[in-house]
Amino acid sequence: MERSAAGDGGRFRRMAGSTAHHTGGFLARMSEDGHRGSVNYAAVDQNDLDRWLTLLAQWEGSDLHIKAGAAPRVRIDGDLRVLPDEKDIDPDEMLLLIETILPPRAGEVFERHHEVDFAYSVAGIGRFRVNAFYQRSTVAAVFRRVRPTPGSAEELGLPKVVYELAAEQRGLVLVTGPTGSGKTTTLATMIDYINRTRACHIVTIEDPIEYLHRDNVASVDQREVGFDTDTFATAMRVVLRQDPDVILVGEMRDTETAEAALTAAETGHLVLSTLHTINATETINRIIDFFPPHQQNQIRVSLAGALKGTVAQRLVRRADGSGRIPALEIMVANGRIRQCIADPEITGEIEQIVAEGEYYGMKTFDQSLADHIQEGTVTLQEALQMSSNPHDLRIMLEQRGLISTGNRW
Repeated sequence: MERSAAGDGGRFRRMAGSTAHHTGGFLARMSEDGHRGSVNYAAVDQNDLDRWLTLLAQWEGSDLHIKAGAAPRVRIDGDLRVLPDEKDIDPDEMLLLIETILPPRAGEVFERHHEVDFAYSVAGIGRFRVNAFYQRSTVAAVFRRVRPTPGSAEELGLPKVVYELAAEQRGLVLVTGPTGSGKTTTLATMIDYINRTRACHIVTIEDPIEYLHRDNVASVDQREVGFDTDTFATAMRVVLRQDPDVILVGEMRDTETAEAALTAAETGHLVLSTLHTINATETINRIIDFFPPHQQNQIRVSLAGALKGTVAQRLVRRADGSGRIPALEIMVANGRIRQCIADPEITGEIEQIVAEGEYYGMKTFDQSLADHIQEGTVTLQEALQMSSNPHDLRIMLEQRGLISTGNRW
């Protein structure tokens, strides 16, 4: 659900007792500490929010953080910075601001659970993924900027093997990495590629919907958790009745969703999803650990047959300070990889196979960092700080002749 205009203004006023508890508790603590009278809070409204989000977009930032009792902050190139010349936000005004922009159904969720995801848009600027929540009995929110189009693999600095994985007719493809590493954008790029090149039916299950995909060569149906379906698991129970060719699952969060995704991949569908894991080995183990011990051997066999590849990514700062670029571990499931997935005794060998798999388009995270250093897009210091194994990366760079033996930075 997306919101751009005034919301249900009476919703939280009906929460008079709850509102008094949340805002009053904060103000009471401030009064007890003797600080309430000395704080110069700012009155804010939706125009202020739109102005902050406009600045975020102009500065190519990723997130806006706002909360009661503090000045707004923006995340630019990974660093969180206070917006200049902005005062602390009044707690009551913060509550009214969120009340104004919440879509009605999202407001009901927020009233009941004290946290909610929704989308917000600013005309001429773009869309934002929002999480509103309570902290210390007052309201806070984080706005994640969503670009209008994901961009091509080339524009994002992704290798062509990403398109090759998207071109698979069936199986499971996973994009992994920590929060804020660009997983959603990479998946959106893959869906965009399929939409432009394959006459098929794509069903996405997302929380929330971030990129809008209009029908092109393919037909695309996008379902948002909490609005179009109750949960990922609920949507996955019925998705095969919707005649899909490609299924995007925003995140595999539980056993039921993981099992349904595997089943769909095994029965002739291409399934794309994400996990918060940092490499292929951890990704395999995470999926296996979703299931009880007595099922894990069978799941290993199923996963070995269904998995087509994994893309693990992190964002690193560009050497010229112009933003961030993805560093990737790419694993493509060949015969040796499938053996390692099926046999827990040799699962740990996956990283070495990836390191030796250039022919298949595979590379380790450190190999990706080394490529960036060789191309001059990332500094040595940044690469060593982000490396999975700085010692091994240093040896790799020495072998390539990019640094001299014993060079510290």
